[in-house]
Parts: sequence; C-alpha cells; structure tokens
Amino acid sequence: MAYLRQLSDAEAEGDAARELDAARKRAGRVWNIVRVMTPNPAVLRASMQLYHAVMYGESPLSRGQRELLAVVVSHENGCVY
Repeated sequence: MAYLRQLSDAEAEGDAARELDAARKRAGRVWNIVRVMTPNPAVLRASMQLYHAVMYGESPLSRGQRELLAVVVSHENGCVY
C-alpha cells in the first residue's frame, strides 16, 4: 500500500499552516485531498487556485452544473469520498 506523508496541524508552519487555515475557513474542515498536499505548499496553493478557477470562474455552466459534473466524474472514476 502506498503511503503519503501528510503534515499534522502541529507540524505545519508558514505556507502550509496558512493553506490549512484557508481550507478550514472555506470548508469548515481540512479534506484529505488538501491534507495530502501539505508537504508541498506551492502545489497545494496552485491546486486550490485551479479549483477556484474551475468552480467559480467565468463559465457558461452554473455553479450547480459544475458540482454535478464533479460528482459524476468522481463516481465514474470510482472515488469513494
């Protein structure tokens, strides 16, 4: 089984701590997909920027349609979250 190192809240410093705080403010918690990127805060920040551009940026799709597409793709990919 693969193992990915993740920073706990106590271990997180600097950019990693700021990204975890931002995640908590956005969602009320830190999702595992966010936590797994904590060892590389630059990647985490870029991933969140991409997510916000896709989900909140200009688009002919409504926010609800984007969420629905995300659910369908996750289901088709066999995601269990």
